[in-house]
Amino acid sequence: MASHPLHQLQDLQRRTGTDENALPCVRPRKTDELQVHWASSTRPQPSGRPKISTMRTSLLAALLAALARAAPSVTIQNGTIVGTSLLGVDSFKGIPYAKPPTGTLRLRPPQTIDTSYGTITSNPDPLACPQFYEQLSTSKIPESILAEVLDSPAFQVAENTGEDCLTLSVQRPSTATSDSKLPVVFWIYGGGFEFGSTNIYDGTDFVTKSIELGADVIYVAVNYRVSGFGFLAGSELAAEHSTNLGLRDQRLGLQWVADNIAAFGGDPDSVVLWGESAGSISVFDHTVINGGDNTYKGKALFRGGIMNSGSIVPADPVTAPQAQTIYNAVSTAAGCGTGANSLECLRNVSYSTFLAATESVPGVFGYRSLDLSYLPRPDPGDNFFAQSPELYLKSGEYAKVPVIIGDEQDEGTLFALSLSYITANAEVINYLASYFPNNANAHRDMTEIMATYPDEPLLGQPHGSPFNTGSLNNIYPQYKRLAAVLGDLTFTLMRRYYISLIWQDVNVWSYLNTYFHGTPVLGTTHALDVLVDYGDGPLELTLNTNAVQEYYISFINHLDPNSLGTSAPLIEWPKWSHSSGKPQLLDFGATSLSLITDDFRSSS
Repeated sequence: MASHPLHQLQDLQRRTGTDENALPCVRPRKTDELQVHWASSTRPQPSGRPKISTMRTSLLAALLAALARAAPSVTIQNGTIVGTSLLGVDSFKGIPYAKPPTGTLRLRPPQTIDTSYGTITSNPDPLACPQFYEQLSTSKIPESILAEVLDSPAFQVAENTGEDCLTLSVQRPSTATSDSKLPVVFWIYGGGFEFGSTNIYDGTDFVTKSIELGADVIYVAVNYRVSGFGFLAGSELAAEHSTNLGLRDQRLGLQWVADNIAAFGGDPDSVVLWGESAGSISVFDHTVINGGDNTYKGKALFRGGIMNSGSIVPADPVTAPQAQTIYNAVSTAAGCGTGANSLECLRNVSYSTFLAATESVPGVFGYRSLDLSYLPRPDPGDNFFAQSPELYLKSGEYAKVPVIIGDEQDEGTLFALSLSYITANAEVINYLASYFPNNANAHRDMTEIMATYPDEPLLGQPHGSPFNTGSLNNIYPQYKRLAAVLGDLTFTLMRRYYISLIWQDVNVWSYLNTYFHGTPVLGTTHALDVLVDYGDGPLELTLNTNAVQEYYISFINHLDPNSLGTSAPLIEWPKWSHSSGKPQLLDFGATSLSLITDDFRSSS
């Protein structure tokens, strides 16, 4: 039997005298395929800091001839897909899973493809769904770290966009056959339900790691509609059940996997969801959609979930005042007014007109920050997502699958950057209370909460976030306090609440990332974990990349992050439990892994 290309590579390194320890970056990354829109007005020059999966062009050129193989092809229900193969990983990108949501299908649920598309060739740069373009002020971020911060997917918005975007990508070990029955991980990207695409992420490094571990996985990533194209609400859309379209896209993508992944060598009965930020919230939502019924054709669509920075997001119905206000603003900006025919008008205006209209409301990096304009909202008239998601948990209506869930230490710093106009404690309280327009006691509640975050601007808000940084990093008087409370309310509190409702019924493992603790202003902020998880972080965090990938691959294969072994530097990751003492988290630190109790700031 021919040896695996990774083994060929190692042999080539030995024969050519190349020090394999000096070549830690032989895995391909996404850079050459990606065009991005930088959210800052100017992109800084790269800092020169080496990244884990950076590939030398000369090395790649030397290896191509030795490692090339015939273009792989897979035949599924709708046709044949011809992919590409490199370094032991086959890639099939830009596979349509739904009809183009254009014309009369704009602002409607995704439609299954019911015709053959013959033979299609893998597209390394498929259209991303229309993005919400906005500017983030970076004037308060030191130039020395700006390049690294902007390398995060949280700041990358694809430019190659269009409405015909409902595609997915499949990446697999090149040794896979239709009989392999490999476990599948289904990636859902984040981006505040405003932006994101499969192009920003490449599963090559992750699949390669699974091969190295002898625990092969298949990686699937789904494009879904975001911003006003995917999450516009209002009574007009509710009347025809055309709500939560981005979630419906994801669900149809999962059904595509159930119908077709076996042809790629995957096991449709062994699918694990994985998402970050809005993608993580989506993973949770899929456990409660249809009242927790996650079956399709009598079988479960997934058997586990990995949730990075996001879970429960309580929300008012699609017809509530805030949702209707956003619909009215978008429709008015598009020239369609707010009358009975406004929805039909929105379907008929030009793409550029509708795109501009969807950007006429506040964005996640704007003055409303995490009070999102676009997000999943309950539609009581439709069983798909009929009530605020926490209500499903309280009644036990959720898919009882094991999960990994965790946060960054400083989740809120990124979202507090744009709130420098808030300079006093009273303004903080008023701002946060405005997040809860239906709570008559919101001002009182926020006053009590903020009393647990000491207001010490002259000392640099030493109790704020980035945490444990003393007087440093308080770039405006209330920055660190706002960052702390935004991160705790949105992420830490919701994670703990979610786990408290499920841990006795399902296995849960939880974590905290602290490895970017020393980053000025931001600390270990939201979305920086994606760089590490995908092998694109700095070289000094190789430990964390290897660890998190091994834990996740173990979970995808065995529904237990410890099953592949926990020899050093890995440690045994305990389940989250109140059964014997305080629950524990796995802390991914800068130089080591450790266990900590999940009780920090519990009095807040």
